[in-house]
Amino acid sequence: MQLKQVESSGGALADQVTMPETKTIRAEFTKQSSTLPFGQPVPFASISGPTYVTGQLLVQQIAYALSDKIFSYSPETFDLDVAVKDWAEKGEKNIHGYSTAVLPLQTRSGAGAFALGYIFSKDFDLSKRHVPQTLLAPSLSLRNLRSALDQLSLLYGVASPFVAHVAATDYTSDAGLVAEYGTVLQLSEELGLGLVSSGSAYEAQHISLFATLMAKILPTIHVYDGVRTSRETLRVIDVLSQVGISEIFKKISSAAETLNKRLDDAGKVLELLQAFNDELGTDYDAFEYVGDASAETVYVVFGSVEAQLAKQVVPKLAADGMKVGAVVVRIYRPFIEEAFIKALPASVRHIAVLGQVTNESAVSDASVQSILYSDVLTTVSFSSKWDSLPAVTDVKYAASHAFTPSSFAAAITQATGKSTVSRVQLPQLDSAQQYIFWDTDASVALFAPTVVGELLSRDSTTNVYLNESHDNLVQGGVVRSDLRTSKKTIDAPYAAEEADVVLVGEEKLLKEVAVSKSVKDNGKLILKLPNFKEEEVEKRIPATVRGDAQARNISLYILDSASSPAFENDSNAARLLVELAFLKVATPDIKPELLERLAVLEANPPTLEECVDALGKCLKQLEVPDSWAETVDEAPKALPQVLQTNSFATFEKQEIEPELQLSSWESAAKGLVFKEAYATDITLRPDLTVKTYTIHVKENRRLTPMTYDRNIFHIEFDLGDSGLTYKIGEALGIHADNDADLVREFIESYGLNADDLAQVPSRDDVNILETRTVYQSLMQNIDIFGKPPKRFYETLAEFATDELEKKKLASLGTPEGAEEFKRRTEVDTVTFADVLEEFKSARPGFPDLVRLVGPLKRREYSIASAQAVTPNAVALMIVVVDWVDTKGRTRYGQATRYLSRLPVGTAVTASVKPSVMKLPTRDDAPLIMAGLGTGLAPFRAFVQYRAMQKAQGKDIGAILLYLGSRHQREEYLYGEEWEAYLDAGVITLLGAAFSRDQPQKIYIQDRMRQTMSEIIKAYIEEEGSFYLCGPTWPVPDVTDVLKEAIANEAKMSGKKVDATKEIDRLKEDGRYVLEVY
Repeated sequence: MQLKQVESSGGALADQVTMPETKTIRAEFTKQSSTLPFGQPVPFASISGPTYVTGQLLVQQIAYALSDKIFSYSPETFDLDVAVKDWAEKGEKNIHGYSTAVLPLQTRSGAGAFALGYIFSKDFDLSKRHVPQTLLAPSLSLRNLRSALDQLSLLYGVASPFVAHVAATDYTSDAGLVAEYGTVLQLSEELGLGLVSSGSAYEAQHISLFATLMAKILPTIHVYDGVRTSRETLRVIDVLSQVGISEIFKKISSAAETLNKRLDDAGKVLELLQAFNDELGTDYDAFEYVGDASAETVYVVFGSVEAQLAKQVVPKLAADGMKVGAVVVRIYRPFIEEAFIKALPASVRHIAVLGQVTNESAVSDASVQSILYSDVLTTVSFSSKWDSLPAVTDVKYAASHAFTPSSFAAAITQATGKSTVSRVQLPQLDSAQQYIFWDTDASVALFAPTVVGELLSRDSTTNVYLNESHDNLVQGGVVRSDLRTSKKTIDAPYAAEEADVVLVGEEKLLKEVAVSKSVKDNGKLILKLPNFKEEEVEKRIPATVRGDAQARNISLYILDSASSPAFENDSNAARLLVELAFLKVATPDIKPELLERLAVLEANPPTLEECVDALGKCLKQLEVPDSWAETVDEAPKALPQVLQTNSFATFEKQEIEPELQLSSWESAAKGLVFKEAYATDITLRPDLTVKTYTIHVKENRRLTPMTYDRNIFHIEFDLGDSGLTYKIGEALGIHADNDADLVREFIESYGLNADDLAQVPSRDDVNILETRTVYQSLMQNIDIFGKPPKRFYETLAEFATDELEKKKLASLGTPEGAEEFKRRTEVDTVTFADVLEEFKSARPGFPDLVRLVGPLKRREYSIASAQAVTPNAVALMIVVVDWVDTKGRTRYGQATRYLSRLPVGTAVTASVKPSVMKLPTRDDAPLIMAGLGTGLAPFRAFVQYRAMQKAQGKDIGAILLYLGSRHQREEYLYGEEWEAYLDAGVITLLGAAFSRDQPQKIYIQDRMRQTMSEIIKAYIEEEGSFYLCGPTWPVPDVTDVLKEAIANEAKMSGKKVDATKEIDRLKEDGRYVLEVY
């Protein structure tokens, strides 16, 4: 294995460069949106003739040129309206002589009311009644627009022409962004809307125009793929200019006025389509047939990608001898049955409907039918074209399924019952060069595919195609870019399967993606590997990649920018190096004028010429040894070849913090009076991510003597009409306040006004702001008496005006200050307030202080009651946490002290948290419970519930309760209750361990070991469940007792059991449960 230099600086590429005489500072390349060609804005007037576009750009061009108003429901990053908003801002005129108004609106319940109100307003300008009103939206928004579309359909006779351009796009939690057609298909059928589909950017302009004309007959939806085809950058030769659009629209609009009034909507649509074809010289049809003229099996498809694949794959299979055909549905509503039957060949024996359904569950559910299937089945069933009706089957696929030529061919051939075709090479791709770029969205070379694509597009003899997909859930954001070039038109709305060159810009992606699987045989693979050494090849290049390189004769190139350190520190030059490396490998015969164009784009030091010189050092070909053929990965991981698209933009890693400010009561009053304008939400703790309830203290009594050093108390709350419910074993979250006296002391010492209003982040969601007084904020929002982390010291140092204090604060955040930081935290137990008092020159304003100090968190306590027994109450058992610090001050736990001092009747905010502590499903399953101190709380609920079941006449299993504390006289917690349950036969065995009531210490594990036979019977023989709640320290000893029980029982029954593995099995079965802290 050896690295081989790829042409020196004096090679062919360098010879082609003629540097401009004057170096210019290169403007930073940015991409505005994936719905714009190469991500760049396009002037309205420049869209004409042969030009690079996206499908979404052409949809927007038609919408802007023809509409009075555009109502846009584009979610953030979908950018369905980015071009029209730009044109409207610049005052571009539509064909009616004025600027089209673009109204961005939110998708929510009643979303369409605004548009509906405008169209039917009594103040509507009747001179514009003939001018179309347009809606731009993804399919996911249609659910909220349904009611408005329903009313529009009913009142359409007195409305303006209305067209909705809908990008088929939805988001699912398991599949990310999907091209979902089900919503629009169902909506058009139920509301009587027209529905027409376009298949690619080549059709987008024409079909957008036709849909707008069709709106003169009935309200119309134009649907198209919103995930891929509408975002592909490609060249369209015959793009209509605004003048051309105006002429065609006005001419066919006149023809629409003369349509036969006696025709139904279907007949009018067919005549309109004929007039449209006659004017443009096109051959669009309601149903378009491709494939063998005497096909026996015909597929019916709907959707952009599906339509283009049908038109490409089916003719290829037919040419190879298969008797197959396909009908592409162009106009779905009205469903013109005569036109559909006419499109089918008389020879057809089997009609397979390729119908989209919601998800994979619907695919496997025999009771679910695709919407398209129902129409096809009904139409064929009532047709007299055949003596023997063809069979109609529903070939369902999930909306998340992303077809490629091979997977589409496999789906078709599998449904025919013949041998499945797993790979297909389309003729149109034979002459195309295909390239794939893999990178993370933080890479300096992220835009390299776009720059290269834009560069190659400058060659008027070459067609360039570019598409990118984002997966923001892998490695913090991964981007795959597919680039194709060809002398012929490229219409390939699918991921490249066999690339000539694949470039991987980030080494860690080699473990996430099967990069080599998409390289064609004899292709090329470029890996960007900084500081690469030959002896590390097996460590840094995965075995699967090495094996593929050898087996399929893939040329392997290493790009190591570390070979030229200047490029490591210059991001622009680093990207240029990647672009040049790709061009060097992929297109060694690139035209000189294109490199000169790159020189103009990138002419900043180091210059392009210098980069070409460095390329000889940085780019090397790696010889592929025969030994790689024997490379075997011990456990090869199945890696994806394509991304699961879940975003249209890179992941925004820097969150912008909301600006916080102090204000007056007048500001709060405005928010209360004008709720909608100020987005005011009045709810119970709207900041919390969990549902909260207001409950009231019913009982608060101390369980330990007043003279005892530990304050353990029982507190019970009346649930009233709060609606709070809880299950046995769950925990109650208490949203406790800070100590009022300490808050007032801090306000005075810090020089704050307690009544000033402040915007503060909520406890559990920093994106939600609350307007509260300074006093309220410190009481309920800000953990001012909590422990400060290192970053607090580091940030506070920036506010210190005293140099000594600034230096000391900064040092506490460094490794050198680690020891003192540890002492402050663990020994001195200083709080945020203590630090601010100590470093008096560091005085952040209150808004800054809010950012520096973390929010108060709820504290959770195991519930000590069963709601089935006490339906309107919830009980807790809590110990007050207190200690004396190094300054002799008595300190307390914030929440436990708050609760211990609450008088009866006090309102408390609470929430419920699930827990692992759950009763067995069998009522007669034994319970073995071990609780230390307040760890007994959940077991009180367990025993209460079992006692209720016993009283109801049910059989309950044995209950073994082990409890541990220091002294029986002071800490026999709920002792009277346990004794009563024992006497009543609810508790079978009570094992109490009071560690300090005798000379030798007795712990809970000792009591368990003394009753080994009872544990063996209840736990092993009767298949009971074991629970431990309390501190962590007894876990190993208690577990050892259980292992002994398992071993003893196995020995007695003559079995061979691994006690440790048996404990693991019991954990998995939910019969060994720990809740420790």
